[in-house]
Amino acid sequence: METESEPYVRLATLRQLHQVVAELNTARSLADTLQTVVDGIVRGLGYELACVNLVRPDGDLVVAAFAGDPAAEALITGRVGSRAAWERRLTMGEEWDGLRFIPHTEGWVLLEDDVPQWHTDGPDPRFEDEWHPEDRLYAPMYATGGELLGVISVDRPRNGRRPGAWGREALQMYAFQAAIAISNARLRANMQRALVRLEREQQALRASEESFRQAFEYAPSGMAIAEMGGDQHGRLLRTNDALCRLLGRPASVLRRYSFSDLVHPEDIGTLLRTSAEGGRAELRLGRRDGTYVWVSLRNSVVADAADGPRFLLTHVEDIEERKRHELQLAHRASHDSLTGLPNSAELRARLGARLCRRPQSVRAGAVEALDAAFEGRAEGAVAGAGEHGYDGFPAVGAGGAPTAAEGFDFPADFPADFPAGFPGQPEGPYDHHVHTVAPASDVDDGTKGLAVLFCDLDGFKSINDRFGHHTGDAVLIEVARRLTTGVRDGDTVARLGGDEFVVLADGLGAADAADLAVRLRNAIIPPIRVDGRAVRVGASFGIGWASCGMSADEVLRSADQRMYIEKRSRSKAHRRAG
Repeated sequence: METESEPYVRLATLRQLHQVVAELNTARSLADTLQTVVDGIVRGLGYELACVNLVRPDGDLVVAAFAGDPAAEALITGRVGSRAAWERRLTMGEEWDGLRFIPHTEGWVLLEDDVPQWHTDGPDPRFEDEWHPEDRLYAPMYATGGELLGVISVDRPRNGRRPGAWGREALQMYAFQAAIAISNARLRANMQRALVRLEREQQALRASEESFRQAFEYAPSGMAIAEMGGDQHGRLLRTNDALCRLLGRPASVLRRYSFSDLVHPEDIGTLLRTSAEGGRAELRLGRRDGTYVWVSLRNSVVADAADGPRFLLTHVEDIEERKRHELQLAHRASHDSLTGLPNSAELRARLGARLCRRPQSVRAGAVEALDAAFEGRAEGAVAGAGEHGYDGFPAVGAGGAPTAAEGFDFPADFPADFPAGFPGQPEGPYDHHVHTVAPASDVDDGTKGLAVLFCDLDGFKSINDRFGHHTGDAVLIEVARRLTTGVRDGDTVARLGGDEFVVLADGLGAADAADLAVRLRNAIIPPIRVDGRAVRVGASFGIGWASCGMSADEVLRSADQRMYIEKRSRSKAHRRAG
């Protein structure tokens, strides 16, 4: 390239080196930078051929740029050499202050490896420092952390000689600057890719936000976004038009509320039990006009960002029609389709709700009661008992009831159905149950109970046979109306089937029940007009009494038997007259 005795040549080479290094920093892309590197070697450092072998992500090296020979460039550009073959090359030959020179006398062993290479034929060197066509000179490029970025390979110095100390230093300096330029180009490329990716993500986010906004705003069912956590937990932040229409309130007004402000008082527990993530609930929300609408709430949690605040997204579906249909189905299942009165199943359910297995009353003395409760295990326990009795049983006072002995605990197997009211008695299934009792006889002794009036129409069959079922149905409907009108609010009038009706009236004494039966019979007697024709029916009533210890069927059977006794006690003509 030059001789060491010509300082002006060094200066010229330094100027060329400065110029090509400056050009390294003008390239924009990584590909442009790599090509600038090899072009600078050919133009400024005095070599006819140069290429850059760049390390790929998998560690192998690819010929990324070539300069000096278009035919060689077309042949080897893009070809890959293994990392192991390159590491072998970088440990062979002579080390020239960071460069690696492999003379032709050693390089012949590399002719068969997988590193892409190009050689031109030529005569053997005539003197010691003459360049041989199979000589190899490599300038490794390292990143700041010592990572191998690639290897510059040069060939055929223009002066035909191996580079001297100055030429080697120039190539080494150029390789160092080229490594910096390649690192910067990679950084710029990564930044550009990151910017492009970020822009795409932002575009996707904007598109997603727009899609969510449109889906939220134009959803056919109600949707709301509420705060999650903090003092304002549950406060509505955003509502769509469908929810505003459903509740009859504008969005600006709804933002003052939370769902707990709008929910029906009876449904507040349901709302509070509904989990935030995936929670579902069916409850009633208040409208602006004061009415309530049945809705289905479905919750999900959304985050504003990876670590940003979390919000509650609630889907609100109007289920008023479905609930109305369910109530209609439930009403049909529990009510008579003709009269609209509770049917037999509903009557038994209401009656059974007032009854329990415990007998009406326990009149036995304390000893007998304890004997019955403990199946005879208390025998002898009371006699001679002290303050606490014997064998863990309670002491019995003079009045026949166990005393409230301080610190006494009843046995774990104390019967749950033992009569309530004994001090220290463990809780049983009837502790919160109001026991139903019956008067001792038909004579009013002041006892109030649940009266069961069994009504059977007299003469109804003849009306059905004579005038048809249409007239009979009309008579049943009118009788149902008259019975309902004649009882108090809270009393139950039910149709058992056919021409049989039952009235449940609580809080009546014996005389009250008898008076009620008379009033209802008198209400039924007046003629009933159907299609311009007046027909009459009578009614027989039997009064039974519900009492704990009885089943609903036993109560109804008792009232039915009393009705037949009352019916047989009156003549047929008198029954028709009421």
